[in-house]
Amino acid sequence: MGGIVPMRDAGRTGTLPATSDELSRLLTVVRRGRVLTVTGRFREPRSRLVREIARRLSSNFCDGAAVVAIGRPFGVRELTAALGCVPGMPFLPYGTADAVSWLAERDMLLVLDGAEHLAPEALAWLRRLLTAAPGLRILASGRSPLAFEGERVHRL
Repeated sequence: MGGIVPMRDAGRTGTLPATSDELSRLLTVVRRGRVLTVTGRFREPRSRLVREIARRLSSNFCDGAAVVAIGRPFGVRELTAALGCVPGMPFLPYGTADAVSWLAERDMLLVLDGAEHLAPEALAWLRRLLTAAPGLRILASGRSPLAFEGERVHRL
């Protein structure tokens, strides 16, 4: 299971696994940095937190926030296919070279919920994408950090 999750289905039930001060700091980290990963042992609290951050920050980006739910192994093909299904965005061209050039022009927050399922080639592709796309921010949830340059990590 994996794919794009509309922002209105952000799972806003229950309490967030962060204090209001922590949430405020995390919102600032996403606004000012390029990559934030929320790590922890359990998926549900990580997911709730990154989706709430995305909901609050979506309007800060010209192209909004795209939430990709990753529940199985994801390579580059699966990742670009999921991005091609982002509601409200034009069709993403098939093929990684076209996807990079298309995404390089976006000002958006890319949320990778379940990043522990990303294959090494997908992680390498995302690193290249960050270099090519100055308006892109990545907010990930996973069991461990992505190990990207400049990545900030929040442990639950």
